[in-house]
Amino acid sequence: MEKLWNLNYTKVWWANFMIFFSFMITTPLLPLYMGDTFAADKDTIGLVLSGYTLTALLARPFSGYIVDSFSRKAVLLICYFLFFAMFAGYLVAGSMTLFAIVRTMHGAPMGATAVANSTMAIDVLHPERRSEGIGYYGLSNNLATAFAPSVGLWVYHTTGSYDFIFIIALIAAGIGFAINTTLQVPKRAVALNKDPISLDRFFLLKGWRLAICMACLAFGYGVISTYLAVYGKEVLGMTTGTGLWFTLLCVGLMSSRLVGARSLRRGKALQNASGGMLLSLFGYLAFAAVHNQWGYYGAALIIGWGNGHMWPAFQTMFINLAPNNKRGTANSTLLTAWDTGIGFGVLTGGALVEYAGYSSAFWAAWIVNVVGVFFFFVAARQHFLLNKLR
Repeated sequence: MEKLWNLNYTKVWWANFMIFFSFMITTPLLPLYMGDTFAADKDTIGLVLSGYTLTALLARPFSGYIVDSFSRKAVLLICYFLFFAMFAGYLVAGSMTLFAIVRTMHGAPMGATAVANSTMAIDVLHPERRSEGIGYYGLSNNLATAFAPSVGLWVYHTTGSYDFIFIIALIAAGIGFAINTTLQVPKRAVALNKDPISLDRFFLLKGWRLAICMACLAFGYGVISTYLAVYGKEVLGMTTGTGLWFTLLCVGLMSSRLVGARSLRRGKALQNASGGMLLSLFGYLAFAAVHNQWGYYGAALIIGWGNGHMWPAFQTMFINLAPNNKRGTANSTLLTAWDTGIGFGVLTGGALVEYAGYSSAFWAAWIVNVVGVFFFFVAARQHFLLNKLR
């Protein structure tokens, strides 16, 4: 059997780890940072953080097209450098307005870099190991998500300095960029698509049903992950619980990905997606209904188990709906759907928390997840079976 962990795949795996490490080391602390530094209320926090997601969302479809049309390594390096450089803006933003501008602008290179890096990972995998490799690729996100928030919270509680956290994020992104400069990939024949401009060049039209499901599933994560630290502090009286929550989430993510990767190799993407969505749904229910540490931490583990099965299965299905010359578009469509859900979750969650309380926001997260799961079983599942290419 062909080797899975070839040198190029290992490099893009670690580069992806650095993308999400640099992103996640700041994410749980940004609501506290804006409140402490700029006295921002929860509605303003939600609005500012959703700006990042909005620009990432706008960049995704175009980055997919660009990745499919030009040298993938060149596109990856340009996007990754911009993603790295934007962290310096957090260090010099001295007002709420400047911070909002920098944070919003940062979304575009983040969105494009994630598309380019994941497409490169698919390219350097042997076809026989591709589905399995997609599952293991996501472990880099999971490890970063488990490790980075704990590091960020520890650094903050030790030093009391938000700037030091931004410096660590800048260095981590720089390391990821440096790793990708060493990629040795054969030159790919580049031929711009001469067909008339159409939506299908920027969005995988066959994947719209799966995209709706993914957006609904992301909504809940957008609500919970953004207001997790503030909720734990204000409602449950926990000042250091966020790091453990993300650690438990990623224990679930990693354990389910390790099991799920073998199932994907045997062509069981639909089964993985179905089971993962139902597990996640139960986790969001626990978080909304049980307002104590059992509900708080138990939900993290269950959501992790569910998402660890669901995410690589959905990515495999998107890739299986697309011809080889539209892998970038397939990846960007998946990530666009995720960004859309996250953005609406952050924005809606901020308004609900501000005017109706945490409970209403978390119940809304669960209800939207119910809609996504229902739509998958009613419409998206059968459509995939009828239209998959491989």
